[in-house]
Order: sequence, then structure tokens, then C-alpha cells
Amino acid sequence: MTEEMAATRLRRGESGESMRKRARHARVNEMRKEYDFRGGVRGKYAAKVREGSNIVILDADVAAAFPDSRAVNRALRALLQAVPVRGSKRRASRS
Repeated sequence: MTEEMAATRLRRGESGESMRKRARHARVNEMRKEYDFRGGVRGKYAAKVREGSNIVILDADVAAAFPDSRAVNRALRALLQAVPVRGSKRRASRS
């Protein structure tokens, strides 16, 4: 028996089966019977969510200055108070 074959046998149990757990996606039908999505519509509310969202990507150095989105919004509102924006279409405040 070669060293490679011996190493393979050590990685496997006595039965020769791999001892790895089965992948989560390989498990057989985990869906409960009461979850029936046959009448569902994919992306039904996606447009509404997109319409009400405005995602902005901050540079890493800017993001590091704020602990969360509330802090960013407070800072931007303070800036808008200090330097009013003329002629822009601003949404109503979500305070």
C-alpha cells in the first residue's frame, strides 16, 4: 500500500465513506408542507422597495467617521441647514 493510499484511508472511516457532512443544499426537501409558493409572484414588491430606497456608497474613510446610517443622516441634515440647496427636488424629511 502506498503512502497516498494510506492517507486516503485515514481520511475516510472504516466503511470507506467520507466523514464530511452533507452540504446544506444537498439535503432532501426541507420545505414544510404548509409553505406553498405555487401561486407566488417573484419580485412582486421589488419595484416599490427600489422606489423608496436611495442607496449611496460611501468611501471607506468617510464611512469610518459614522457609526451607523442615522449618524450619516443627521450630519447631512445639519449640512443642508447650514448650506441650503436652491432649486432641488428634496423629499420630505423622514425624521
